Amino acid sequence: MSSSHHENAPAPAPAPAPPRSAAHVLLAHDVGLLVIRLGVGLIVAARGAQHLFGWWGGLGIDKTAVAFAQFGYPAPKVMAVIAGIIETFGGLGIAVGLLTPLAGAAVAGVMANAVATTWPLGYFGGFEFPLLLGVGAAGLALAGAGRISLDALLPGLRSQRLVYGIATLVLAAILATVTILLSKT
Repeated sequence: MSSSHHENAPAPAPAPAPPRSAAHVLLAHDVGLLVIRLGVGLIVAARGAQHLFGWWGGLGIDKTAVAFAQFGYPAPKVMAVIAGIIETFGGLGIAVGLLTPLAGAAVAGVMANAVATTWPLGYFGGFEFPLLLGVGAAGLALAGAGRISLDALLPGLRSQRLVYGIATLVLAAILATVTILLSKT
Protein backbone atom coordinates (compact mmCIF):
# COMPACT_ATOMS: atom_id res chain seq x y z
CA MET A 1 0.00 0.00 0.00
CA SER A 2 2.81 2.38 0.68
CA SER A 3 4.26 1.78 -2.80
CA SER A 4 0.97 2.80 -4.44
CA HIS A 5 0.92 5.85 -2.24
CA HIS A 6 4.33 6.86 -3.67
CA GLU A 7 3.14 6.23 -7.22
CA ASN A 8 0.28 8.70 -6.75
CA ALA A 9 2.47 11.33 -5.12
CA PRO A 10 2.99 14.44 -7.22
CA ALA A 11 6.31 14.79 -8.98
CA PRO A 12 8.70 17.17 -7.28
CA ALA A 13 8.44 20.73 -8.54
CA PRO A 14 11.11 21.71 -11.05
CA ALA A 15 13.89 23.88 -9.73
CA PRO A 16 13.20 27.58 -10.24
CA ALA A 17 14.98 29.26 -13.11
CA PRO A 18 18.11 31.10 -12.03
CA PRO A 19 17.53 34.80 -11.44
CA ARG A 20 18.72 37.46 -13.93
CA SER A 21 21.44 38.35 -11.48
CA ALA A 22 23.00 34.90 -11.69
CA ALA A 23 26.75 34.99 -12.29
CA HIS A 24 26.53 33.50 -15.80
CA VAL A 25 23.97 36.11 -16.90
CA LEU A 26 26.05 38.96 -15.52
CA LEU A 27 29.17 37.61 -17.23
CA ALA A 28 27.33 37.38 -20.56
CA HIS A 29 26.07 40.96 -20.09
CA ASP A 30 29.58 42.25 -19.35
CA VAL A 31 31.14 40.42 -22.30
CA GLY A 32 28.41 41.76 -24.59
CA LEU A 33 29.05 45.32 -23.38
CA LEU A 34 32.79 44.80 -23.93
CA VAL A 35 32.23 43.71 -27.54
CA ILE A 36 29.96 46.69 -28.24
CA ARG A 37 32.39 49.08 -26.52
CA LEU A 38 35.34 47.79 -28.51
CA GLY A 39 33.45 47.99 -31.81
CA VAL A 40 31.94 51.44 -31.35
CA GLY A 41 34.91 52.89 -29.48
CA LEU A 42 37.67 51.75 -31.81
CA ILE A 43 35.75 52.68 -34.97
CA VAL A 44 35.11 56.19 -33.62
CA ALA A 45 38.69 56.57 -32.34
CA ALA A 46 40.11 55.53 -35.72
CA ARG A 47 37.87 58.07 -37.46
CA GLY A 48 39.04 60.75 -35.03
CA ALA A 49 42.69 59.89 -35.74
CA GLN A 50 41.93 60.28 -39.46
CA HIS A 51 40.51 63.74 -38.81
CA LEU A 52 43.26 64.88 -36.44
CA PHE A 53 46.37 63.26 -37.88
CA GLY A 54 45.48 62.05 -41.36
CA TRP A 55 46.16 58.45 -40.32
CA TRP A 56 44.83 55.57 -42.43
CA GLY A 57 44.14 57.77 -45.44
CA GLY A 58 42.25 60.42 -43.46
CA LEU A 59 42.04 64.10 -44.28
CA GLY A 60 44.12 65.44 -41.40
CA ILE A 61 43.14 68.54 -39.49
CA ASP A 62 43.59 71.14 -42.24
CA LYS A 63 41.47 69.32 -44.83
CA THR A 64 38.94 68.36 -42.16
CA ALA A 65 38.67 72.08 -41.33
CA VAL A 66 37.97 72.82 -45.01
CA ALA A 67 35.15 70.25 -44.93
CA PHE A 68 33.77 71.80 -41.73
CA ALA A 69 33.81 75.21 -43.45
CA GLN A 70 31.83 73.75 -46.36
CA PHE A 71 29.28 72.40 -43.85
CA GLY A 72 28.90 75.93 -42.50
CA TYR A 73 30.56 75.59 -39.10
CA PRO A 74 31.97 78.81 -37.64
CA ALA A 75 35.66 78.62 -36.70
CA PRO A 76 35.99 75.43 -38.76
CA LYS A 77 39.52 74.56 -37.66
CA VAL A 78 38.60 74.87 -33.99
CA MET A 79 35.46 72.81 -34.55
CA ALA A 80 37.44 70.18 -36.49
CA VAL A 81 39.97 69.92 -33.66
CA ILE A 82 37.20 69.61 -31.05
CA ALA A 83 35.40 66.94 -33.08
CA GLY A 84 38.64 65.05 -33.73
CA ILE A 85 39.63 65.12 -30.05
CA ILE A 86 36.19 63.94 -28.96
CA GLU A 87 36.18 61.16 -31.56
CA THR A 88 39.72 60.00 -30.77
CA PHE A 89 39.67 60.18 -27.00
CA GLY A 90 35.95 59.61 -26.53
CA GLY A 91 36.24 56.52 -28.70
CA LEU A 92 39.23 55.27 -26.72
CA GLY A 93 37.36 56.01 -23.47
CA ILE A 94 34.42 53.94 -24.69
CA ALA A 95 36.71 51.11 -25.81
CA VAL A 96 38.46 50.75 -22.44
CA GLY A 97 35.38 51.68 -20.45
CA LEU A 98 36.73 54.86 -18.85
CA LEU A 99 34.22 57.57 -17.87
CA THR A 100 31.80 55.77 -20.16
CA PRO A 101 28.73 57.97 -19.55
CA LEU A 102 30.73 61.08 -20.46
CA ALA A 103 32.63 59.47 -23.35
CA GLY A 104 29.46 57.93 -24.79
CA ALA A 105 27.52 61.17 -24.56
CA ALA A 106 30.35 63.20 -26.11
CA VAL A 107 30.61 60.79 -29.04
CA ALA A 108 26.81 60.77 -29.43
CA GLY A 109 26.89 64.59 -29.64
CA VAL A 110 29.54 64.57 -32.35
CA MET A 111 27.61 61.89 -34.24
CA ALA A 112 24.46 64.05 -34.04
CA ASN A 113 26.43 66.69 -35.92
CA ALA A 114 27.63 64.08 -38.42
CA VAL A 115 24.02 63.00 -38.98
CA ALA A 116 22.97 66.62 -39.50
CA THR A 117 25.70 67.22 -42.09
CA THR A 118 25.01 63.99 -44.00
CA TRP A 119 21.21 64.28 -43.78
CA PRO A 120 20.85 65.63 -47.35
CA LEU A 121 22.44 62.42 -48.66
CA GLY A 122 19.57 60.37 -47.24
CA TYR A 123 19.62 57.31 -45.03
CA PHE A 124 21.51 54.79 -47.20
CA GLY A 125 24.98 56.00 -48.07
CA GLY A 126 24.35 59.06 -45.95
CA PHE A 127 23.62 59.29 -42.28
CA GLU A 128 22.99 55.65 -41.29
CA PHE A 129 26.61 55.02 -40.20
CA PRO A 130 27.00 58.05 -37.90
CA LEU A 131 23.48 57.36 -36.63
CA LEU A 132 24.45 53.79 -35.70
CA LEU A 133 27.62 54.95 -33.93
CA GLY A 134 25.71 57.69 -32.11
CA VAL A 135 22.96 55.36 -30.96
CA GLY A 136 25.56 52.82 -29.81
CA ALA A 137 27.48 55.48 -27.90
CA ALA A 138 24.27 56.82 -26.31
CA GLY A 139 23.26 53.31 -25.28
CA LEU A 140 26.64 52.80 -23.63
CA ALA A 141 26.31 56.16 -21.85
CA LEU A 142 23.06 54.88 -20.36
CA ALA A 143 24.08 51.26 -19.68
CA GLY A 144 27.61 51.91 -18.47
CA ALA A 145 30.71 49.96 -19.32
CA GLY A 146 30.05 46.80 -17.34
CA ARG A 147 32.42 44.99 -15.02
CA ILE A 148 35.14 44.40 -17.65
CA SER A 149 36.21 48.04 -17.76
CA LEU A 150 38.26 50.72 -16.10
CA ASP A 151 35.04 52.25 -14.76
CA ALA A 152 34.64 49.10 -12.64
CA LEU A 153 37.74 50.23 -10.73
CA LEU A 154 36.37 53.73 -10.02
CA PRO A 155 34.22 54.01 -6.90
CA GLY A 156 31.76 56.51 -8.39
CA LEU A 157 31.27 54.56 -11.61
CA ARG A 158 31.65 51.01 -10.30
CA SER A 159 27.89 50.78 -10.12
CA GLN A 160 26.46 52.57 -13.16
CA ARG A 161 23.53 54.79 -12.39
CA LEU A 162 21.07 55.67 -15.11
CA VAL A 163 21.11 59.31 -13.99
CA TYR A 164 24.79 59.61 -15.07
CA GLY A 165 23.92 58.62 -18.61
CA ILE A 166 20.79 60.77 -18.74
CA ALA A 167 22.61 63.85 -17.42
CA THR A 168 25.52 63.53 -19.82
CA LEU A 169 23.23 62.85 -22.78
CA VAL A 170 21.08 65.90 -21.99
CA LEU A 171 24.22 68.04 -21.89
CA ALA A 172 25.48 66.50 -25.16
CA ALA A 173 22.09 67.06 -26.83
CA ILE A 174 22.09 70.73 -25.82
CA LEU A 175 25.64 71.27 -27.07
CA ALA A 176 25.00 69.34 -30.29
CA THR A 177 21.85 71.33 -30.97
CA VAL A 178 23.66 74.64 -30.45
CA THR A 179 26.51 73.50 -32.72
CA ILE A 180 24.13 72.33 -35.43
CA LEU A 181 22.20 75.60 -35.26
CA LEU A 182 25.45 77.58 -35.52
CA SER A 183 26.32 75.71 -38.70
CA LYS A 184 22.95 76.62 -40.22
CA THR A 185 23.29 80.38 -39.67
